[in-house]
Amino acid sequence: MAKVSLSTVVEYCDRLLKTKQFTDWEGAVNGLQVENRGGVSRIAAAVDASLATIQLALDQRADLLLVHHGLFWSRTHPWTGKRYQLLRLLLENDLAVYSSHLPLDAHPRLGNNARLCSALGLQNLKPFFFHKGRYLGFQSAQKISRDELAKRLRLVLRRPATLLPGGTAICQRIGVVTGGAGNELELAAQEGVDTFITGEGSHWTHGAAEELRLNVFYGGHYATETFGVKTLAEHLSKKFRVPWVFVDHPSGL
Repeated sequence: MAKVSLSTVVEYCDRLLKTKQFTDWEGAVNGLQVENRGGVSRIAAAVDASLATIQLALDQRADLLLVHHGLFWSRTHPWTGKRYQLLRLLLENDLAVYSSHLPLDAHPRLGNNARLCSALGLQNLKPFFFHKGRYLGFQSAQKISRDELAKRLRLVLRRPATLLPGGTAICQRIGVVTGGAGNELELAAQEGVDTFITGEGSHWTHGAAEELRLNVFYGGHYATETFGVKTLAEHLSKKFRVPWVFVDHPSGL
C-alpha cells in the first residue's frame, strides 16, 4: 500500500490552507493535533473529532483523520474517563488528527463556503462576512426566489433548511457562512445581503431577522460543514495517491 510521510502532508496542508495566518477561536488549534509514527496510507475525513468518529476512522483502517472541529475547544484535562478512552484509541492505533477550522471555512476553492456556494449554483462570488480579521464567507448578487433557494438547499444538504422569512420573496444578494454564524445577523445585514445562509442560530434571531428585513436559512451546523473536509481529503488523495473516505456521523443540529 502506498504511504506518504505525515510531515509532508501536514506541511502541505499548512501551506495550502495558510493555517498560520488565521486568528481563530481560542482552543481551535488549527493544524496537526495528534501525530502518529510518521506515515499516511489512508485518510478519513469527518466534521468532528470525537470518540465515535475516531472509531469510524479506525474501522476504515485510516491512519490520518482530517476534521473541521478538532479535539481542543474547551478545557481538555484531566485525561480520564471518555477522554482517556479517546487518547488511548488514538495512540494505540497510530491515528493522527489534523484539524482546520476557519482556514478551511475561508479557503476560496476547497472551503466549506466556496463548495456550498458552488453546490447551490451561486455565481460571481465576492468576499463576505469580515470576522476575526478576514472575510470568511462569500456573497452572490443574483436573483432567485426564496422558494427555489429552499429547494436547492434541501437537495444539496439532504435535509430541509429552517427559514426565517424576514426579507422579500425574491432574493437578490445572498451571503453564505457555514456553521454557527446565526447570531451574527446584524453583521450580515451591514454587509448588504438580503438573504443569509448559515448552519444554526439562537431563538432570538427570528425577531432580529424580521427587524433587519433579512431572509435567513439555517441548514444545520453539521450539514453545512461536510463540504470542506471532503474536498480537502479528495485533493490530498489525488496529490499523494492515497485513498480517502468520509466517515459520516451527523449530529442532526
